[in-house]
Amino acid sequence: MVESTLTMVQSIRQDLLCDSLAWRADTGGVDSVPRVDIPGPYVGSPPRGRVAAAATAFPCHGVVNESVRVRAAAALRPFVAWYTGYRQGGFPAAQHRGMPSPYLTLIFTLDDVLTVAGHPDPRQAPGNYDTLLGGLHTSPALITHEGRQSGIQIALHPLGARALLGLPAGELANTDLPADAVLGRVCGELQARLQAADSWPERFAVLDKLLLRATSPYGGVPPEVARAWQLLIRTGGAVPVSALADEVGWSGRHLADRFRRETGLTPKAAARVVRFDRARRLLAAGAGRSELPRLADVAAKCGYFDQAHLAREFRSLAGCAPSTWLAEEFRNVQAPSGAPVEGWLQQEPNQY
Repeated sequence: MVESTLTMVQSIRQDLLCDSLAWRADTGGVDSVPRVDIPGPYVGSPPRGRVAAAATAFPCHGVVNESVRVRAAAALRPFVAWYTGYRQGGFPAAQHRGMPSPYLTLIFTLDDVLTVAGHPDPRQAPGNYDTLLGGLHTSPALITHEGRQSGIQIALHPLGARALLGLPAGELANTDLPADAVLGRVCGELQARLQAADSWPERFAVLDKLLLRATSPYGGVPPEVARAWQLLIRTGGAVPVSALADEVGWSGRHLADRFRRETGLTPKAAARVVRFDRARRLLAAGAGRSELPRLADVAAKCGYFDQAHLAREFRSLAGCAPSTWLAEEFRNVQAPSGAPVEGWLQQEPNQY
């Protein structure tokens, strides 16, 4: 299925890729390819079927830009949301923001190390990583590259961390560390086999096999925490914390404590992250079509009070305004008025 989809995409896009790559020459980052950020009916819902997104850019003037996203094997889906394979080369050096999201991040590099210039916790020193495991966070990571990068990023469900990682996601909150510090020897085997594989389908098959082998029976996730998390995801972060507490039958304080220990975030912080993740994916999806939705429309769809509320939350969680992020990630994308993204500031109130 994955092989046939890639072949189809290649045959359709081969003649158009040189021109389409020109406006992406300054973008960078693991999840910056527009076709990869596909919003579902609610946050955390990948498109149906195994292949969520597939795009392969052929070498053109020395530029290579490949991105493929697929769902994990069915047996892994309680723990793994999706895999994203990426390979980019021939680009200018760039910096990318690793945004807060409702997933833990697991990265295996293929050719070059991953350089993290700034971690969500500013007390953590910059560093280079062959593999990286990151917990939930409420501020961006800053990732730099010198024009090329390749690897596979795996989105992990927080409530599946005990089964796959052997510890609750709360122990990884706001932290990046080499993945072998948690996964142990299987981490080295995974990376070696991923680097030896010849295609994305082969690499995804390796992940399915070895990650499934690494899972173990788990318990310890309170059903009340699981229920609260599911409600946050299902509503896109729009449910009040008091309603969550009433739903699970706990006091707000007890829910906040147990929820934070399990996921790394309080219910209120998790709601902010879930809502923000949905909003920025809607913006990215529009950028991929070279047309941006109005901030007021995104704010209304994602449960913000108004566009000023969205702009403040975006700056707080991303470290920049929406227009700045879009200008960094998607060059030459047109705003609703027809002006470039850089001229989209009139939609963003000044009161941050």
